[in-house]
Amino acid sequence: MKVGCIGLGDIAQKAYLPVLGTLPGVDLHLHTRTPATLARVADGLHLPDGQRHESLDSLLAAGLDAAFVHAPTAAHPEIVTRLLTAGVPTYVDKPLAFRLEDSERLVELARERGVSLFVGFNRRYAPGYAQCLEHPRELILLQKNRVGLPEEPRAMVLDDFIHVVDTLRFLAPGPVDDVTVRARVQDGLLHHVVLQLGGDGFTALGVMNRLSGSTEEILEVSGQDSKRQVLNLAEVIDHKGQPTLRRRGDWVPVARQRGIEQAVHAFLDAVRAGRVLSARDALATHELCERVVRAVQDLPGAA
Repeated sequence: MKVGCIGLGDIAQKAYLPVLGTLPGVDLHLHTRTPATLARVADGLHLPDGQRHESLDSLLAAGLDAAFVHAPTAAHPEIVTRLLTAGVPTYVDKPLAFRLEDSERLVELARERGVSLFVGFNRRYAPGYAQCLEHPRELILLQKNRVGLPEEPRAMVLDDFIHVVDTLRFLAPGPVDDVTVRARVQDGLLHHVVLQLGGDGFTALGVMNRLSGSTEEILEVSGQDSKRQVLNLAEVIDHKGQPTLRRRGDWVPVARQRGIEQAVHAFLDAVRAGRVLSARDALATHELCERVVRAVQDLPGAA
């Protein structure tokens, strides 16, 4: 199975290549326009010259069975369009694109071509989060905070807060009929944003503070007098009277803890089986993110 990896930046090297580079039956092909990076990464994986590509044309000529896109978000529309047009099942880092109209076009192109398009919302596959589907979820609270990183609203929401948005949608126990956005914007930079989703019998709150003084991710789901808390995707604490703590095993890889390994397998298993994966649900997350962006842009200080 010939699998292409486009973009060899931090996320590819830390999270995806350690998985792809060890999968049996995968003939891995790399592409980046930076020759030094291509040589260094390919050397580390002991890949021959024929699996190293400095152009997308060269990569496509290899006859790919699937591709992973880890290039900068601004390059996604062009790269994904080329892949889908060539009939290559495509896994792409979130977001599909910075602009909703580009994301819509890519999802429609995949549908027209009958080609899989999979957006890498890895938290849906992270064991600690996936297990929360088994827990009562009358109240959902997810905080994903950073230190000293206020940012332009669209970039912050689409590149980072989108994880919070998608996880709330994933864990919501029913249809959402109410959406509220609050935020603080100063000098054109988004400091914090809060998204509240409401439905029949549940409330879901997503919070991101880029000036919180701590880099952390905390998920809490509660209901029926019990609570499950997941800290930094690694520790699960169940509260029902006395708390019970379960930690990630010492030898569990980070890619598995964060759901990346499972997402890779889900995508490649579908490709092998000839099942076409739709990004329609992922598009709903992008649509909600666009709603957040527009609400933030209407605030004083956003201009």
